[in-house]
Amino acid sequence: MLGTTQLSDDFRDPVLAERLLTTLQQRLVPGRTYRLMEFCGGHTHALCQSGLLDRLPAAVQMIHGPGCPVCVLPIGRLQQAIDLAVSGQVILCSYGDMLRVPGRGRQSLLLARSTGADVRVVYGTAEALQVAREHPQRQVVFLAVGFETTTPMSAAAVQQAHREGLTNFSILCNHVLTPAALQGLLATEEDQVRVDGFVGPGHVSTIIGSDAFAAIARAFQKPICIAGFEPLDLLAAILHLVEQLNAGQGEVMNDFVRAVTPEGNRRAQALIDEVMELRESFEWRGLGQIPWSARRLRPKYADFDAELRFSLSTPTVADHRACRCPEVLRGACRPTDCTLFGTACTPDTPLGSCMVSPEGACAAYYLHGRSRLPVLRHG
Repeated sequence: MLGTTQLSDDFRDPVLAERLLTTLQQRLVPGRTYRLMEFCGGHTHALCQSGLLDRLPAAVQMIHGPGCPVCVLPIGRLQQAIDLAVSGQVILCSYGDMLRVPGRGRQSLLLARSTGADVRVVYGTAEALQVAREHPQRQVVFLAVGFETTTPMSAAAVQQAHREGLTNFSILCNHVLTPAALQGLLATEEDQVRVDGFVGPGHVSTIIGSDAFAAIARAFQKPICIAGFEPLDLLAAILHLVEQLNAGQGEVMNDFVRAVTPEGNRRAQALIDEVMELRESFEWRGLGQIPWSARRLRPKYADFDAELRFSLSTPTVADHRACRCPEVLRGACRPTDCTLFGTACTPDTPLGSCMVSPEGACAAYYLHGRSRLPVLRHG
């Protein structure tokens, strides 16, 4: 059985990478441009860190998509959590990357904590449940943010709280659906962003399966190739997208077969469907309102819905007027096109969520864009 390090090295082999790059160059139709969007922010970071953006032929243009759940959460939904924390009614638990995202007037959960709000960083829903058990006289709210990858954990936490009768635990549910966002991107064609094909999300697909994207690929005649996160994964996916486009095809391919199946994780899907239902509409930063693109708790579990428990409304909060994060998220511009990038907006002083999140495109450019590592390296 291969160890983790050996398996990773197999997908970073410099000789195989050179062969794939040569084959890719040979497959390109002279005079044609291939505009490919990697939906997942993890892929954006992998492309930058590995140096693939520098090695790809000029005819292959990578467009960075909205695949960062922290980034696509509109400021109003974040402000909802900040206001709840500041009110002093709850212990608010969150993953660490949410704490530094700026809300109204550059307020953040981190700033709220520094002024006395009880905001705690947790590494999973089990830890948030434990906080509720240890503080039975306090209301504990978990800020649940994420794509389908993390949705099962939130659903499991709600089920566990229901079984234990933890009446002081609830979640602020902001789980969103990847296929709906992909369809929203293709349906609106906002800012005339032309995308020929997609590198599909790997982690999400382990839950929902590659078949979840089949209807979209057929309806819009856009090839989608599910990929892992190593250099050879991405090169293979890009090559297969180019080959499909040359053949006039628009199908789903799964290049991440070591982790993704056509049907996905049925147990995780059943858990989500038991606890959650679809919202009629949900706002995405940069993409606007997208129908049936997010989840909320079913009536059976309404007692664990923080929005209902605390009668929360969602304020309308505009992005910083000079921040181009919404455009970055829909592929209308690159991070470096923003005048704030690397000056007023850095990971230490972020003005937009794309610079905060470990999956944000602006963070990827800032961390790796000035000193990218070569893709062909040993060790």
